Amino acid sequence: MMHTVLKWLQRRADNVAVGLLTAIFLSFILQIISRYIFRQPLGWTLEACLLAWLWLVFWSTAFTLKEKDHVRFTILVDTARPNVRRAYMIITAICVVSALAVSLPATFDFVTFMKIEKTSLLKVRFDFVFSIYLIFSVAMITRYVWRVVEIIRGRDGDSTT
Repeated sequence: MMHTVLKWLQRRADNVAVGLLTAIFLSFILQIISRYIFRQPLGWTLEACLLAWLWLVFWSTAFTLKEKDHVRFTILVDTARPNVRRAYMIITAICVVSALAVSLPATFDFVTFMKIEKTSLLKVRFDFVFSIYLIFSVAMITRYVWRVVEIIRGRDGDSTT
């Protein structure tokens, strides 16, 4: 049951990423058409692309990419014995959780403070724009806490390779 729910949530997260990519693509095409066919460039399309790109990067990193898809530097981990490798992965996960958790209150304060500003053309409040980083932080903290649990249980796929 839980596996089915997680798969459904994964597909919805993928749908959001596809929607953001679609918005970027359509804004880009609209800008090309308006600039080169109608000779009337639209300023808001660049802003829409930038906002969608920002959201796409953080959303995808938090929800659609698997652990193996992230860029990692594994020189020490690859050469270590399995027990040492698990220790490295646990230490790394704890560092990620600690850094994000420590920065969370200041991040929340900054994001909520930014409700006083809006983007120049679309007039989107910056607290909404930057809220994706809060979502990203909470998701990554959750992912890496779960990763520590899985490594300790011996069920992490990376711990045996």
